[in-house]
Amino acid sequence: MITLTPSQTRAQDADLVSQCRLAHPATGSGQALKSRLPLPWPTPPETPPSPKTQYRSHYQYRGYQKLTDPAVWAYLSPFEIALHLIDFNGLRPVLAQQLGWQTARGQIPFDPVSMFLLHGWQVTNQWNRAQTLRNLRDPRYADLVAIFGFENDVYPTEGGVRYFLTTLGENSPDADNAVVVDEATGEMMPRQRLNELIAQSVQLIREAGLLSPQAWQKAQICPDGMLHEAASRLRCAHVAAGCYAPTTTNAPRTCPAQDKGKQGCACDTLACASACRFATPRDAAARFVVYAGRNQPATSPNKATDPRKQKKSRGRLVYGYRSLPLLLVDPQRRFSLILADDFHPANAPEAPPVVAYYKQLAALYPTLNVDVVSGDAAFGVDAVLSAVYRDLHARRVIDLRAHQTDKDPLNWLDRGYDDKGCPLCPFGYRLLSNGYDAARQRRKYFCNRVCTQGAAPVLTLPAVPQPPVACAYLSTDSPRGLIVNVGHRFADGSIRLVRDVRYGSPAWKELYHRSRNASEGRNAVLEKWGLKRLSVYGQPRGHVTIMLADVWVNLTTLVRLIREANLVEIPP
Repeated sequence: MITLTPSQTRAQDADLVSQCRLAHPATGSGQALKSRLPLPWPTPPETPPSPKTQYRSHYQYRGYQKLTDPAVWAYLSPFEIALHLIDFNGLRPVLAQQLGWQTARGQIPFDPVSMFLLHGWQVTNQWNRAQTLRNLRDPRYADLVAIFGFENDVYPTEGGVRYFLTTLGENSPDADNAVVVDEATGEMMPRQRLNELIAQSVQLIREAGLLSPQAWQKAQICPDGMLHEAASRLRCAHVAAGCYAPTTTNAPRTCPAQDKGKQGCACDTLACASACRFATPRDAAARFVVYAGRNQPATSPNKATDPRKQKKSRGRLVYGYRSLPLLLVDPQRRFSLILADDFHPANAPEAPPVVAYYKQLAALYPTLNVDVVSGDAAFGVDAVLSAVYRDLHARRVIDLRAHQTDKDPLNWLDRGYDDKGCPLCPFGYRLLSNGYDAARQRRKYFCNRVCTQGAAPVLTLPAVPQPPVACAYLSTDSPRGLIVNVGHRFADGSIRLVRDVRYGSPAWKELYHRSRNASEGRNAVLEKWGLKRLSVYGQPRGHVTIMLADVWVNLTTLVRLIREANLVEIPP
């Protein structure tokens, strides 16, 4: 059997190729894309215009004529192609609102679109800020600088770039529209305004006709987590918020390292007056974690069969932050997009922000119909599983979280299901799955009297004959025997092992591996762009750097699909 690569699969999609081609190289036909260029940035209709009337730079769309030469598709970078495909003028009022501009008074700023493109240029070329600003003056990049809108040698300084990132990052959390993520404790998470930029990039791709209808109407979404090392270097692994509080003789600062039996710091010197000298004030929110890499499924072929050989590795030591992207998978055209993201200290719980953007998904994407939510075991907690069921009304294809009670088959009989979430009959036989009822949001299981067909129970009890003659379902007229429906939770109230696709089945593996491929694809792009370690200090700037990088991941995906279609050889 010949397995096609994703690009080969897309090359055989006639609808996608026709949507993306500027023109047939020989006949000039197939100009579906050319008739829609430029692709306008989708500004929400309720967005007010920017209050600023003057700028020190001014972005202007320069046309797509350069792309009509087939040769340029091979050597232009994805970023440069995006500048010719997309008219970013619609982004100006959106960024002005994100920056918190309310009046025309004050200093004349740079055009926010110019700053957005400058930052995207830096990220996609893996440059640092100083190198990017030097390249603005390099004659080799004069054509790009003109598109950005900088002229007359008036360029932003490093302080100006820091202001742009810091202001966007600090304004992103919208506490006035916070979401309740835990009704029992009342825990709330703020809405992230920067997700609006990601949502608009997705809308741009949808309006370009690149996403298959099935991917939107029966969507598979998957959350993921990626660790990012802080720009500051680790000095103490036990640093906490209290390490940044002032200390006095009357109210001395406690040391979390000493509380855990380490040497720590006495914080009794002048160097520790405002913050512990072993803390990192420029990355005060950064935290230390040990990443063990346990997100491989239990069915991984690399897992040792002998428990004695399943060595526990120490894991990777990370001091920094964690991004939590939510991805959309297009299985027909074999690519993925980022729908939303969040950014927190590395040791912060993953469930609350994930539940928060599940609850906000309908506002960001009103027409999106979620069918499946898949992810690794980090998201197999009660809050996430309940949110998928109640808020998204979707099937849960999330890896299982183990518990000590799963090791004893006697516990399986008591609770009525095994360690993989498969219901059991009272005599210990696994029930058979009979499909998922989407209307009722429940999965049906039946016994089919497998005890009379040679099946073995999960646990043989000495006092119970096999098959169990005392079973009432052996003498009933029901052809299916015992029937069990599993919806939100099991009968005992537990939700940890409830899954709406049978764990380990071919359907499960296909959906789960699809989500892992999407997550690894996004992580690979950010690692290529040098974002495994941040080059900016502080959570606000790190937050906006990753969120804007997510926007560029989506935009470069758009460029990749269009470029592939225009390089496909079509017979005359």
